[in-house]
Amino acid sequence: MPSSTQPDPDGRTITDPVTGFVYPAEWVSACRDPGLRALASSGLGVLTSNGRVLRRGFTTGTTAAAACSAAILSLRAPVREVQVRIPCGLLVSVPVRSVGGHAEAEKFAGDYPGDATAGITFSADARPQEEGIVLVAGAGIGRFSRDTPRNRAGEPAISQAALQCIMDSIDRAAREIGLSAVEVSLSVPKGEIIAAETLNPKVGIISGISVLGTTGLVEPWDDHFTESMLERVERAERLVITTGRLGLRYSRLLFPDHEVVLAGAKIREALERARGEVILCGLPGLVLKFLDPDILKGTGCATVEELSGRPGFGRLVAGIFEKTRTAFPGLRVVVLSRGGDVLGDSG
Repeated sequence: MPSSTQPDPDGRTITDPVTGFVYPAEWVSACRDPGLRALASSGLGVLTSNGRVLRRGFTTGTTAAAACSAAILSLRAPVREVQVRIPCGLLVSVPVRSVGGHAEAEKFAGDYPGDATAGITFSADARPQEEGIVLVAGAGIGRFSRDTPRNRAGEPAISQAALQCIMDSIDRAAREIGLSAVEVSLSVPKGEIIAAETLNPKVGIISGISVLGTTGLVEPWDDHFTESMLERVERAERLVITTGRLGLRYSRLLFPDHEVVLAGAKIREALERARGEVILCGLPGLVLKFLDPDILKGTGCATVEELSGRPGFGRLVAGIFEKTRTAFPGLRVVVLSRGGDVLGDSG
C-alpha cells in the first residue's frame, strides 16, 4: 500500500471527497496553510505533491443549475448566492445576480487556464405555471446536428448528469418558495460565439455550448498537477490508468484492489512512468484514439462514440488490441460504455 494511508505529523489525513484518493502524508505535511488544507478536504481544491492546492472550478452544468435556482428564488426576493447539490454529491455555493425572476451566473473555472468557457454567463428566467416543471433550452445552448447513439438531432446538448442537477435545483427552489409548477428558460448570451472555440463544431453540436458535468466540478491542471499525477502512477504496484470521471468510477468498481489514477489526456506520460501491473481503462474516445490516432479516418464519424454504434466496431477494437500488444507489451486495455458495460477487454 502507498504511504497515503499514513496520517500527517498533526495526526490528520486528507481524503479527496470527489475521487476518494487519500493524499500521501508528505503532501499534506508540505501544505502549511490550514485554509488550503481545508479547501482540499472540502473537495473544492486539489492537493499536489509540493503542498500547493489548486482550485476546482464549476462546470457549465453546475453554473446553469445555479442560474435556474436563483431565477426561481428571486420571485420571492433577490438572492446573491445559491447552493447546488452537484452530481458528485457535494453541496456547493455559487454566486449569482438575481431579481424578479431573472438571474445570471458566471462560470468559475478555478485553476484551469485552458477552460474555453471560463467566465461565460448563464441567464435564466422563471415564470410560475399552472402545472409541471419545465426547462426551456434557449439561445446559446448547443443542439445536436444529427442523431448519435444517445441523442437525436435538434435536442439540446445537455448531458444527463447536468440535466439531472439542473432539474433537481429547479425542483428544490420551487418547493422552497411554495411553487408547485414553474417554467425556466435558460440561455447563454455569448454561447454561439464561445462554442466556436470548443470542439463542438467538430462533434456535431451547433449554435452554442454544451452543458456538461459528470461531477459538477472542473479539474485544475498545470505542469505541477501533472507531476503529482505521475507520482501517484510511480507509487502504484497494481495500477489502473483512466481518462475521465466515468472511467474513474467504473474502474474502481471493476478493479477494487488497484490504485486508479485519472490521467486525462496524459496517457502516454503515465504509461512511461508506470511499473508493475498496468491496466488502461475508460470510455472509447480517449483510449482508442490514443491507441490508434487515425481510428476515425475514412469512417464519416465525428466521434468514437458515434463509430461505436456502427457494425464491425467489435472487430475494429480487436484489431487495435492486437496492435497494442506489440506497441505496449503487458498492457491490458478495457474499454467501457457510458453505462459501465465492457465493450472490449484485451486481457
